[in-house]
Amino acid sequence: MNQQKSFFETNKATWNTKVKVHAKSEMYDIEAFKNGKSSLMLYELKALGDVSGKSLLHLQCHFGQDTLSWSRLGAKCTGVDLSDEGIKLAKQLNAELNLDAEFVCCNVLDTSEFVKDEFDIVFTSYGVIGWLPDLKPWGQMISERLKQGGTFFMAEFHPIVWMFDYLEEKPIMTYGYMQDDVIYEEYEGTYANENSKMISKEYAWNHGLGEVVTALTEAGLHIEYLKEYDESPYDVLPDLIKTDAGMYVTKDKLYPLIFTLKAMKV
Repeated sequence: MNQQKSFFETNKATWNTKVKVHAKSEMYDIEAFKNGKSSLMLYELKALGDVSGKSLLHLQCHFGQDTLSWSRLGAKCTGVDLSDEGIKLAKQLNAELNLDAEFVCCNVLDTSEFVKDEFDIVFTSYGVIGWLPDLKPWGQMISERLKQGGTFFMAEFHPIVWMFDYLEEKPIMTYGYMQDDVIYEEYEGTYANENSKMISKEYAWNHGLGEVVTALTEAGLHIEYLKEYDESPYDVLPDLIKTDAGMYVTKDKLYPLIFTLKAMKV
């Protein structure tokens, strides 16, 4: 367990540095966001519909753009993230935009220790579960924080995507779909700015779709749907091609890039 703590501490330090780089990046376009642009993608907007008046917990919120986008749509939001720099910036944006979101800095697995409310919606998206060694406590925490009849929604990069090592010129299938061992990577730059001189040191874990579904159903959630898509709203992998619809696809579309899952606490 102490080893896992050191993994989380390394990841936290990396994310604290990422926040500073990402806040200045074109991908996160903070000025456009301040001027009213939503950071939310079609998948989550369509899945959750009208959130006005609903309470929403956003897990692993980075520096809060999605949280605040939901807030602009009328939800009463709480965002949680491991990075204190991320939470600090999220609070600054919340104040500057005169919104009413709350932000809490903690490991997402410890959310129930820091957030006691129950929510209509729990939301998480894009590059989140890979930072967690075990999804069972994650599923349990989601169930604890959802009201009876509440909705959980996630949009996430597909497990097949995480089987590749992208640090070389051509992606190489390196990691197991159901690999238990931790994956360590150290590289220059970050997905939002590959030219940054920051050094990313990251510990991550692979989780197959079966593990995701089982963690949620064992915690008392009913899966409404699990959908897979061969396109991504983010250009975060090498050599993706932009479609007319503004999505990104691999040249040959041999495997899915993201999945979405919607569940209800029964």
